[in-house]
Amino acid sequence: MRGDNLRRRGAGCRATPLVRPRPNCIPYAGYTTAHVCGISGASLTNAAHARHSAKQPVGGGDTTVAGKRTRLAEWRRAAGYSQERLAEHLGVDRSTVARWEAGGTVPVPFARPRLAEALGVSSAQLNAVLGGSGPSESRPAAETVASGKLTETDLPRRGLLRLLSLAGTVIAGAELVGDRSEFVADGPLNAGSVAELANFNQHLWQIFAMATAKQAVYPLVTQQLAQLVDRLKRTHRAATRQALCELTCDLFQLAGEVFFDNDQYTSAAHCYTLAAQAAREADARDMWACSLTRHAFISVYEQQFADTVPMLASAADLAAKGDSALSTRYWVSAVQAEAAAGLGDLSASERALEQAEQVRGLGRESQTGGWLRFDGSRLPEQRGTCYTLLGKPDQAERSLQEALSTPVSLRRRGSVLVDLANVGVMRRDVEQTVSYATAAMDLTKQSGSGVIARKLSGLNEQLASHRHDARLLRLSEDISACLSVERSPL
Repeated sequence: MRGDNLRRRGAGCRATPLVRPRPNCIPYAGYTTAHVCGISGASLTNAAHARHSAKQPVGGGDTTVAGKRTRLAEWRRAAGYSQERLAEHLGVDRSTVARWEAGGTVPVPFARPRLAEALGVSSAQLNAVLGGSGPSESRPAAETVASGKLTETDLPRRGLLRLLSLAGTVIAGAELVGDRSEFVADGPLNAGSVAELANFNQHLWQIFAMATAKQAVYPLVTQQLAQLVDRLKRTHRAATRQALCELTCDLFQLAGEVFFDNDQYTSAAHCYTLAAQAAREADARDMWACSLTRHAFISVYEQQFADTVPMLASAADLAAKGDSALSTRYWVSAVQAEAAAGLGDLSASERALEQAEQVRGLGRESQTGGWLRFDGSRLPEQRGTCYTLLGKPDQAERSLQEALSTPVSLRRRGSVLVDLANVGVMRRDVEQTVSYATAAMDLTKQSGSGVIARKLSGLNEQLASHRHDARLLRLSEDISACLSVERSPL
């Protein structure tokens, strides 16, 4: 039985093997996780295709914050859409809709007829608000998207997609070959070489943890991934191939984290899917469970809580059959608590939080420092988030203030500040709402984190019903201006 990572292989990893369904095709780097984790393909497909990655190019019209298109937001709300749901309907990212409404960008001409139809207005009315001439406009960016030709800024993404596609094929290749015992080394790759690759992976996780702007690690991650995929293309003995698959899983999880922080959820989901495939190939159950948990967390952040349930259930099952000395199962429980809170299930959320608290009884070796870093230090903020979702401001504030009293990263601090601002909204405490939201915006500008920005967008939705207060109206405008700042795609 193969282990869960290069550093440790506990007895828990040698449990009865899972039944591993063989895919009937070579997976593409898209959403093939139903083959990977063995859960309902329908439920996973629904979660995957809810992602929306198309970032619309900037067009003409009114692009100043002063010209904020309040009418566009009013039409959206009157039509019964949140920003997330309208984005999903149109096949764009939520931040794109936020920028349209903030006046930071406009929909490209060929997207406007469908937007007008969704909002229940005429094309003329929509174009009057957008300040553009509609489909007759001719702009190079729009022409590029319509023709399907890639611009210069698309080249890094094209390279990534090629790498993802190749990785999916290479990882699946071994299973199609058959008996791994017949694999013979086909190049100068010994234990020392594998250790060097593992050390560099660990170094990249450290850079990611320390970096203010998480995107800084992206070029190094893609270079290392390319090396690992190239090594996997060669024929190796089973033990070497297992080690390479574990390292590939590790690094695809890191790549997903970088994309997640940059608010590029579709690319993050691709990476987590491939991480799960690589973990499955290595029979590394804890790594497999962590890959699925990260994938599920995308739906948590998009507040599509029901979509997370089957994936987290599979992650919990894998973690239970993994290494009991690792903290995997407790991290899964922490994410399950947030999903249950989002579904309004107080008792299930508190049960999962109690299960997650048991991580404090583990030693230092319960985390790998890379793909698994859950040590319980995040539990106060996670508990606070759960109580915020459940509409319990007093319990939420106690936990969130506890989280603020400990050293946390800029991204985590920003997330806590937004939750405290939401507590202010629940209490109708304008001063608290403005104070914490302003501090969170400052951290967003400092770090460029899409994670904080996404939470600020959710706060802004809550402020929509409080626009009668001049201070909250100004705060909403400031948040929209903060969200309208374009983050460069990786």
